[in-house]
Amino acid sequence: MNHPGFLLALDQGTSSSRSIVFDTRGRIVAMAQREFRQIFPRPGQVEHDPLEIWSSQLATAREALEKGHIRATDLAAIGITNQRETTLVWNRRNGEPLCNAIVWQDRRTEPECAVLRQRGLEALVRERTGLVIDAYFSGTKLKWILDTHPGARDAARRGELAFGTVDSWLAWQLTGGAVHATDVSNASRTMLFNIHRNQWDDDLLAMLDIPRQVLPEVHPSSHIYGHTQAELFGAPVAIGGIAGDQQSALFGQACFGAGLAKNTYGTGCFMLMHSGGQCLTSSNGLIATSAAQVTATPQFALEGSVFIGGAVVQWLRDGLHAITGSAAVEDLAASVPDSGGVIFVPAFTGLGAPYWQPDARGAILGLSRGTSIAHIARAALESIAFQSTALLRAMSRDLAESGGVSELRVDGGACVNNLLMQFQADLLGIPVVRPEVIETTALGAAYLAGLACGVYAGLDELAAHRQVERTFHPAMPRSRADELMQRWEHAVAQTVL
Repeated sequence: MNHPGFLLALDQGTSSSRSIVFDTRGRIVAMAQREFRQIFPRPGQVEHDPLEIWSSQLATAREALEKGHIRATDLAAIGITNQRETTLVWNRRNGEPLCNAIVWQDRRTEPECAVLRQRGLEALVRERTGLVIDAYFSGTKLKWILDTHPGARDAARRGELAFGTVDSWLAWQLTGGAVHATDVSNASRTMLFNIHRNQWDDDLLAMLDIPRQVLPEVHPSSHIYGHTQAELFGAPVAIGGIAGDQQSALFGQACFGAGLAKNTYGTGCFMLMHSGGQCLTSSNGLIATSAAQVTATPQFALEGSVFIGGAVVQWLRDGLHAITGSAAVEDLAASVPDSGGVIFVPAFTGLGAPYWQPDARGAILGLSRGTSIAHIARAALESIAFQSTALLRAMSRDLAESGGVSELRVDGGACVNNLLMQFQADLLGIPVVRPEVIETTALGAAYLAGLACGVYAGLDELAAHRQVERTFHPAMPRSRADELMQRWEHAVAQTVL
């Protein structure tokens, strides 16, 4: 059976919208990217204009197709991957947004979360959703929108409003309002979804007073959701895949089974480890989440988030003015053999998993008269690896009986830094594997779409496509790595004032 030779991935991120055309071997053919406005109404609040999200995403899709000389009829399918938890509500009749999207970083619903915790609902939320009660997730954002816009909850009950994460909004726009749907991986981040049954949970909806009529349908991540309107690209194209960005990256890295793990080195770091059909309850500060699914059978992952990853390099550039561009950090750090005893804990916004210390603040320890800016730059880079090692060690403790993780697959912008990747392998004591295509978030969406429309026979074929660019093998004695991690943990303990 012959298929059109290309897949289009829409990668809608927090600061920019991107579109990438892949061939069916998973190689990049063309790419386009546009940044859009970040809106900060008050301290702790972050919003996006839903119409800007849509217009920037559509523009990049058209630009990528044009750059690659690809027509709509050359596409087998479109896959969507997106910033997770960001919350939108719109009018079903005319598609008009009720208000700006409330972004995943937004903290305005923390008082509501505190009330839920005081009511003793943490155990219920964790048991049904795998999550902790936190303003990060979509549920309390949706409640806030319905609470603060007069008549919104009644309109929702009458079926006049639609709620969605960014994937649902894009699918709605692409299909001219014909599709109001999401996938299990995005639904699992709402605090409203039972990840064991793969369905919206009545008790959680009641907890937040969310009318069921406002919710999208939920499907597997690889699924024919519908077709784009012909006028958008010149012909209808099937939408065959949807997954939240981190689950999509896990899929793009061919982490299809238990014990396979990836770490995305971006502004923060997101580490996910597939746990197969078993939903693991972490006793080490991690959360459980739905992995991307190709069938109706639930698949799970453990997830940990480092708040400040590559952002520490931005701080060296913009805060300290130690470097002129982010790419210069590797040369500066490599100009010294080690950090000279300096440890940098970049807890600018508190510490995420596995520490969960919101009151922690950044610290640079171990300074001496011999310390130079190069030592601080090296310590800053090393902090990314220290935090990621703490995450993987927590995962390994949760996985103790199954032997832990044998290699770490890496992606994201900072994974191109060889010094950082070698230090990461040294600390972990396992190989760190960097793929040929580091755009694995978009690649995962393309693979999910290709599976749904029959381009690929199954997961074995996708795993065979995976191309490794470089493997970093640990070269440091384990005793030295353990000593460095002990020094790191001691430094972390100093950051809570």
